[in-house]
Amino acid sequence: MNGCLAGLDEAGRGPLAGPVTAGCVVLPDDFPLELLNDSKKLSEKKREAAEMVIKERACWGFARVEADEIDRINILQASLLAMARAFQDMLNRFPRLAALQAGELEAIADGLYTPGLSCPVRAEVKADGKYPQVMAASIIAKVGRDRIMRDYDALYPAYGYAKHKGYPTKAHIAACHEYGPSPIQRLTFSYP
Repeated sequence: MNGCLAGLDEAGRGPLAGPVTAGCVVLPDDFPLELLNDSKKLSEKKREAAEMVIKERACWGFARVEADEIDRINILQASLLAMARAFQDMLNRFPRLAALQAGELEAIADGLYTPGLSCPVRAEVKADGKYPQVMAASIIAKVGRDRIMRDYDALYPAYGYAKHKGYPTKAHIAACHEYGPSPIQRLTFSYP
């Protein structure tokens, strides 16, 4: 490849509440790669520190698809839509990338499926552990989603979103049974 590689990843496919988010990142040649890893393998503090450097030094985009849209189109389609929106957000933030000629920009998405993009894109399972661009995208997606869930916790404190981020923990399931679904609940997901 002779051009730029954009990494794409999502966060939040498994939760029972909140959005699915995605990040898209093109790294500069001099990016400090030692800051990067699959976001799930980094502590919260290291993810947040890496996010700051990514946003300062790289080309990046972030997007979200809310619970009601996830319920309408399913979580797989919502994840791919979030990636496509994150790619477009990156192009909007960094117009020089949008101006690249055909073949100068390619993308790789973590997983089995590719989002519809305006450049060639391929999917690879566990790309978030192999490609620095996808590692960076996973960090953007995860830190952004965690921030959103902390904000939702302030709106709906009975559900404990700041702690479990909407994942199906015992406390989250108990809150759903006691209070009913919150306004950000994914209603098509199963509740044990």
